[in-house]
Amino acid sequence: MKFPRIFALLLLFGAVYASYQSLMPVYKSDAALPPQSFSTDRALVHVKNLSREPHAVGSPGHTRVRNYILTELKKLGLEAGTQTGYTIGKWATLSKVTNILARIPGSGNGKALLLLSHYDSAPHTSYGASDAASGVATILEGIRAFLSDHHIPENDIIILITDAEELGLNGAHLFVNQHPWAKEVGLVLNFEARGSGGPSFTLLETNQGNAALIREFAKAHPQYPVANSLAYSVYKMLPNDTDLTVFREEGNIQGFNFAFIDDHFDYHTALDTYTRLNRNSLAHQGSYLMPLLHHFSEAELTHLQSLDDYVYVNLPFFALVFYPFTWIWPMFGIAVLAFVLLLRIGYTKKKLHRSQALKGFLPLLWVLGINGTLGFFSWTAITWVYPAFNDILQGFPYTGHMYIAACAFLSLAVCFGVYHKFKKITLPNLLVAPICVWLLLCGLVAVYLKGASFFIIPVWSLLIAFAILLYRGNPNPFLFVFLALPAVFIHAPFITLFPVGLGLQMMVTATLFTTVLFLLVLPFLGLLTHKRGLAWVALLLTAVFGIAAHGNAHFTKKRPKPGSLVYLYNADTKLACWATYDQSLIPWNRQFLGTTPMPPKPAAYKPLSGKYRTRFTHIAKAPLKNIAVPEITLVQDTVKGKERIITVKVTPKRNVNRLDIYTNPIPLHTARVNQIPLPRSFLKNRTERVFTHVITDNATTELQLGFPKDSVLELTFYEASYDMLTHNAFTLPQRPEYSIPMPFVVNDAILVLQTLKFE
Repeated sequence: MKFPRIFALLLLFGAVYASYQSLMPVYKSDAALPPQSFSTDRALVHVKNLSREPHAVGSPGHTRVRNYILTELKKLGLEAGTQTGYTIGKWATLSKVTNILARIPGSGNGKALLLLSHYDSAPHTSYGASDAASGVATILEGIRAFLSDHHIPENDIIILITDAEELGLNGAHLFVNQHPWAKEVGLVLNFEARGSGGPSFTLLETNQGNAALIREFAKAHPQYPVANSLAYSVYKMLPNDTDLTVFREEGNIQGFNFAFIDDHFDYHTALDTYTRLNRNSLAHQGSYLMPLLHHFSEAELTHLQSLDDYVYVNLPFFALVFYPFTWIWPMFGIAVLAFVLLLRIGYTKKKLHRSQALKGFLPLLWVLGINGTLGFFSWTAITWVYPAFNDILQGFPYTGHMYIAACAFLSLAVCFGVYHKFKKITLPNLLVAPICVWLLLCGLVAVYLKGASFFIIPVWSLLIAFAILLYRGNPNPFLFVFLALPAVFIHAPFITLFPVGLGLQMMVTATLFTTVLFLLVLPFLGLLTHKRGLAWVALLLTAVFGIAAHGNAHFTKKRPKPGSLVYLYNADTKLACWATYDQSLIPWNRQFLGTTPMPPKPAAYKPLSGKYRTRFTHIAKAPLKNIAVPEITLVQDTVKGKERIITVKVTPKRNVNRLDIYTNPIPLHTARVNQIPLPRSFLKNRTERVFTHVITDNATTELQLGFPKDSVLELTFYEASYDMLTHNAFTLPQRPEYSIPMPFVVNDAILVLQTLKFE
């Protein structure tokens, strides 16, 4: 391999590295910055104070955090207040909500800009440093810096720190539907987190087109925009929601989400702490807030609705590249015409041969097939070797980045190895197949996934390289590396984006994006004469990352295993059992559970509301403890026409945190909890769960149901308290350092089960 090509190859890998490093700022201590500047260090002080303890709704820490935020807003000279009320949210979870509000008056009379985050942490052991103390701290520090200029903005600025976001976006629901300020909001900037690191992605929430929002976002000139229309298209297909979703769906108010999602294994766990929050990620949030705050506090917010959509993607040096959907088909059509013209030229100049061009499809199909298969089965293989990884419900283990790197290099090894086998096919002939496939892909996304239409940009570079090969016999490798930059900058970040955001079960996206990037860079890589040697190098790197992942696969204090244990008392049968959601037990919970499998009818134990619908995996008989059961009173039982209406009241007799109520699968015409109706859409689509009440101050619960009078109604009550490890009736050892409570499930809890039947 000649030296210029070696140097060009190093530049190519340097561009891949730069495609990641350019996504967000690098944190440097900045406490000495002038008051008018956003300081990450000053924001970190807030994060530290907000995340001293878990602060889920109903916990002592929850009240302390609320008082801290109110105090800090008042220190800024703002009149801070609260909005309190009960709401059931969109996930049928009832809670008492206390939102925090403040307002900066503007000089105009237009729509207001709203800054949004939430202050509750996930139940029940998360410290909430990233999710979402980082968002609250970003707003507090950003507003402090903004007010230091003593500038009166054109638009009013509303600060809303919502409550009970983790329970079902309840605080946002209360504000949008019941607070008069909601009708005055023209745009929302929401700061969130779904991990503890990585770049902060920009996701739009709009009921119409995105054109006006994208234009104004670009005018604000955020320094490190990470945004693309494909990510937003995928986001809209997923069940993930933020507070901003409520503004869009229930108030027709649009805005921007800014959220970092890496280090996903920390999400909603006891690891979401101040020390684990990535400082670069917090700095990235600040780099969004300040330019957008200055811009949108002066911009006209009544004209942000648009019927048109833009394709957009961030690129180094260009910030955000965007163009209207109406350009999609012309750009695609011109590319197709250019390819047809180049084919004609190639055959005329005898640079292309039909048989060789057709043979060029073989290596392409091989690498796509092999790497797609490797990616598809990789998570299955990983969890077969390490079954305890199944208990990381986020699907992203601590060694996740090592596995992504190993799979990416394995995909490269396959690509280099396969294309080495076809080295007798000339490079122009080899390029025909990738161009055909890419044009087919661009045609499909133009029809079915328009947000991904920026894929055509690197295809244009590929066509230019193809033209150069047809006209020149000895092309400059540095020129081909330059032409590969759009492909590298666009596609390289996607190698990690989807496995990080969606879990390693989506590793196939990493292997396929590595493969398609190889194909887009094939004009340069095809010039390299030692592809077999490069395949061995890639295999060596696969082994290095694989061995590193294996060496760090065991659980430690820094990489603890999520685990669960609950005490379940059935008040009907007067029997008790230990139960767990773990698929792989550890000695701590095995001492209670042994190896007894769950009985053959798991439906007898309803899966308490959780993100991943996790069921109990093991149970074992437990000693009876003196646990007070709730008092369930029948308040009403009447028949009106074809409908039977019953009302029951549940009164706790011990300190409890939540109540879940299920029914047998019968239709419910109406349902009201503490006089608040459940959404009809929820009742229509539900299976057995009716609702969850996250209880504050041991409040009672009153449930009224309307159902067909000829139906038999069976109610199942699960009352839970998160005090199993501290309750004086138990003498349980504390968890070992290498274990943390499993998130997304009811954990460390004493559960009391009761049933009522209405025939």
